[in-house]
Parts: sequence; structure tokens; C-alpha cells
Amino acid sequence: MIEVRDLHMHFGGFRAVDGASLRLEQGSITGLIGPNGAGKTSLFNCIAGVLTPTSGQVLFNGEDITGLKPHELFHKGILRTFQIAHEFGSMTCRENLMMVPAGQSGETLWNTWFGRKRIADEERALRAKADEVLEFLTISHIADLKAGEISGGQKKLLELGRTMMVDAKIVFLDEVGAGVNRTLLYTIGDAIKRLNTERGYTFCMIEHDMEFIKQLCDPVIVMAQGQVMATGTAEEIMQNEAVIEAYLGTGVKNKKTETEDAE
Repeated sequence: MIEVRDLHMHFGGFRAVDGASLRLEQGSITGLIGPNGAGKTSLFNCIAGVLTPTSGQVLFNGEDITGLKPHELFHKGILRTFQIAHEFGSMTCRENLMMVPAGQSGETLWNTWFGRKRIADEERALRAKADEVLEFLTISHIADLKAGEISGGQKKLLELGRTMMVDAKIVFLDEVGAGVNRTLLYTIGDAIKRLNTERGYTFCMIEHDMEFIKQLCDPVIVMAQGQVMATGTAEEIMQNEAVIEAYLGTGVKNKKTETEDAE
């Protein structure tokens, strides 16, 4: 579904992404992991149109989408969430969902005068859709609360809900578990699984919680120093000495050698 070819993102002399190539298969939940500074978020931002890469290509179902803006990708069904939720705090959770679909009749001055019935019909449909999404995510009880008043985990669920208000093809999740308590994390994980199996969503997620990655993701892609260094199942990745070295600064083999020398 997504193919990244030799992508580079440079900030002056700093190479945040340095020749990364990867594939995201349709129907998968792909984990993207790596130590801090590995280039994960910069790669996300290049794919999602927040940044224009220095060089390289991003393909979506064979179409070159390199450099397209976020609103252009939105219309193609490519969406992302953020590590820090971007809710509209003064609006209710239901209203946050209802405002997502583009091209609503109420957005034009003409229709506010001469298309009131159409606007009312659309709003009823959007309200029903928003309530269905809130029910799916098991957060119906916060529908009428201001989004700025709910917990961090509930805000992450609300962001996930916004992707359900449109025809999302692939969703990029940036540290969806960051700052979320374990109970809500399980709720988020269950929602991601159900969206994948029941509604055909494809996901790619940056995450540092390896247990969460292990429960959800196959495959797992590891980045280090702006490049892809390994791809495999969560178990394979967790046993990969190069990955251990990238995270911890020393490999299992080195530790074993040090122990043998000491003996």
C-alpha cells in the first residue's frame, strides 16, 4: 500500500532520514520502532505531507505522493494522529468528530441561507455517525464533555475516532500509547485490532512500548540513524543483536565475551 524509496530528510547538515526504504502492506498493522533520534517521526512527517523530503519517493498504491500536502493526502484516505493529541478543547467530543468530514454544506454562506434543510439533514447523519464511533470506541459517556476536559488516553481514543469519520485507508499513529494508563491502553489496542480486522484499516504505528507492539504489530520495522536496520516479527526483532545494540549501546555477544574474559 505504501512504498518508501531511498528517502532522505536533511535539516542543514543533519540527516534525520538517511536513505530509508520500506513497504507497508495493505491490511497490516506495522510497528515502527527505534531509539530516540532514529528518524521515525521525520519519516512519518515525510509520508504524511508535513515535511517535503530532500530526496526519495513515497508511493501510495503505485501513485507518487511525494510532497503532497496533508489535506491532499486526507482526501486519499491517508491520515495520521499525533503523540500530543490535537483536539478542539472548547468543543464537545461529539462535535470534534462531526466536524471531520470535508465539504459539508454548512461551510458555505449560500447554504446557510438557502440550504438549511440540507444542512440539518447532514448534521443529523453526522451526529448519528459520531455516536456510532463513540460507541465503537466505548467512550459514549464522554460525548457531551468538552474535549479539553477529558484524560490524555481518552483524547487518543478521540483522535482515533476522527479517522473513523472518513474513508480512511491507512492511519499513521504516532506514539498512541504515550502517557496513557494501562487500562485505556488496552482499550486503544482493542480498537486498533477491531478496526483492522472488522473494517480493513491498515496501520503503521510508532511506539516505544514493546509489549504493546508485540500484541498488535506484524511486521515490526526498526530504524536507527535515519535508516531501516531490521524488519521481522516482534519476537525476531527482540532477539536481534543489532537491534539490542542500537537501543542499549552493547550487544549480547559483547556482553557474553566480557563475561568470559572476566572468568
